[in-house]
Amino acid sequence: MSSNEWAQAALQSFDAVVAATPGFRSRPGQRLMAEQVARTFSTATLGKVDADDGEEAAPTRSIAVIQAGTGVGKSLAYCAPAIALALSRGTRVLISTATVALQEQLVNKDLPALLALMPQPFKFALAKGRGRYVCKLKLDRLAGTGEAEGEGEGEDDLFADEEVTARAKRPRHETEARMQFYSTMAQTLSKGAWDGDRDSLDTPPEPEVWSPVAAEGASCTGKHCPAFSQCTYYDKRKELVGAQVIVANHDLLLSSLGARVLPELDNCLLILDEAHHLPATALQQFACSMDLSRITWIERLSSRGLRIGALLEVEEIADIPRHAAQLRQTLQDLARIVMEVYGDNLKSQRDTWGPARVRVPRGELPEQLIAPLGLLAASADGFLEALRAISKALRAEMRDKPDEAKRLSTLYAQIGMLAPRLEELHATAQLLLQDAPQGADRSFVPAAKWFTLEVDGDFIVVKAHASPILPGTTLRNHLWSAVRGAVLTSATLTSCGNFDFFLREAGLHGDDAATTLEVASPFNYAAQGTLIAAETRADPKNAAQFTTEMVDALLHDIARVEYGALVLFTSREQMRQAVDALPTAMRSVVLVQNALPRTQLLRRHRERVDNGEPSVIFGMQSFGEGLDLPGRLCESVFITKLPFAPPDDPVGEARAEWLRAVGRDPFSELVVPATAIRLAQWVGRAIRTEEDVAHVYCYDKRLTRTSYGQRLLKGLPPFSLEQRAPL
Repeated sequence: MSSNEWAQAALQSFDAVVAATPGFRSRPGQRLMAEQVARTFSTATLGKVDADDGEEAAPTRSIAVIQAGTGVGKSLAYCAPAIALALSRGTRVLISTATVALQEQLVNKDLPALLALMPQPFKFALAKGRGRYVCKLKLDRLAGTGEAEGEGEGEDDLFADEEVTARAKRPRHETEARMQFYSTMAQTLSKGAWDGDRDSLDTPPEPEVWSPVAAEGASCTGKHCPAFSQCTYYDKRKELVGAQVIVANHDLLLSSLGARVLPELDNCLLILDEAHHLPATALQQFACSMDLSRITWIERLSSRGLRIGALLEVEEIADIPRHAAQLRQTLQDLARIVMEVYGDNLKSQRDTWGPARVRVPRGELPEQLIAPLGLLAASADGFLEALRAISKALRAEMRDKPDEAKRLSTLYAQIGMLAPRLEELHATAQLLLQDAPQGADRSFVPAAKWFTLEVDGDFIVVKAHASPILPGTTLRNHLWSAVRGAVLTSATLTSCGNFDFFLREAGLHGDDAATTLEVASPFNYAAQGTLIAAETRADPKNAAQFTTEMVDALLHDIARVEYGALVLFTSREQMRQAVDALPTAMRSVVLVQNALPRTQLLRRHRERVDNGEPSVIFGMQSFGEGLDLPGRLCESVFITKLPFAPPDDPVGEARAEWLRAVGRDPFSELVVPATAIRLAQWVGRAIRTEEDVAHVYCYDKRLTRTSYGQRLLKGLPPFSLEQRAPL
């Protein structure tokens, strides 16, 4: 079939599904989006392409960036044509989301409904990171049901130093409670009443409880593991093999590039939903850090490497003691130099929220740090080479001696538990050493580099951090170079009325393969919503005075709430002051983020509104998007202040510094567009269906009084605008 025939057939499948959907309502915008999806995926060249002369031809890349307003029905608009095309072309669809909530919606609701309506059957599966699944070996050990294999190091061999130390410090009753929890978990798993997925537990455990039993790639021996036949992670991997549609997330997509965990990107149809999160996820994925203070793990890794390497007669272990000694000494030297150079600055921040932090201007490290970092990178590289030789020998031994799989798997895990720290140390040192090549002009983009200081009990912890500052460059190099056909979509991809900012952030600006499409929401925002610009006398930059005045206005307004409402704050301190100011009569009406688990808080909110009672949620950034509270559940949204990013983010600071250095304005080019997307998300909580009627209050007068505020307004739905003078 030609690309045009593929596209037409895919669109016919979409039309057939829509026509067969109960309660079908025509949505021109949804079909427009489906057309673009079909056209994009039908023209992309997948897999290897041979030219007539036997050489590989240049493949056709095709990427669509689609903003689909709330109510368009974008899941159906991309799923139906993409799946139809994948089945026709003998390939697969990889859908990546930013949140677990959307993953679950797709897997539990949207895809099963689509499967029932499409003429051709297909299989779908959910892909999660390995760490979401339990490691049976670790669980059996902690539950007391496994034997302590270990070549003399005892039962702690499979656990991180922090877990071993924390276990030693815990009160006896808490340790016993943990043991009982793990024992119950192990029994539930063995009976088949639990599938080993953290998210399917009735009450998912806190990270510090889950981490000791979570599966990890570095310590996993795969098919050589004695528990392989009962491994949840590999069972789920088998489901992926037979699935035509795989639902993953941005973290997993970027962390597994080149690892063959997900379909090859040059031979599948990639859909990135909630795509506005992709740039931030990329920065997080490619940032790195190393602890300069807690270094006992090096001795532990060294002794394990020597012992296991000797058992396997690996010659490369001879240099391990030298590398380990050099690493320990160099880390101590680095910690000392950091404190000599930055100590006064770091210590002066002791009373601030979170670790004290100091950023390296222009990414230019002090001269005295360069040589130690070079030595650190070289020692870590040599140590890693020795570990790779041991790992290779262990895998060969497992292959040749399957009857010794359990003992060998334990040995592999003992090294694997600690090796990632060495890899992270090596990567951090290399990125910290990254500097402008001689003769480079001002356009060279430095990495963000910073150091932190925090107190852990009686121990002072110094860490070094580094990160790229341009997500677009990172994505262009690591993701788009491998992708053939992709659709990126979200309700908020334009900023201040155009796609330019997102295209730059996502690495697609100037890419000839990328096209854009804006599909308007079917909602009548002017009739359904009102934006109330409720001004204060105080300037929002004067935080103390503004917050006092804003809280008074907020309390006046939420006192009139009849059903559901959402108040969004830009800082914990701001929210704390509002909570403290609540009159006694109003305290029972307000539900505060983190006072209850999110699911319980939202359940209580729904119960109150269903009973005809008022209920107001106080929340921050994570409640500003992805929250679906239609109808009476959210008749009012209160935005306490424009959601500018925190001013002390070291990556943002470094990027702004670089932009100024090359003669560009970071506020206009970076801060305002990023705020516009965040504000559009917050405002988007108000109108969720065609029947909703809602009010949005914004107490920040900069929205209507400044030129950049006018830019922000362009990116919001066309609500009726009311301006209110200070109360």
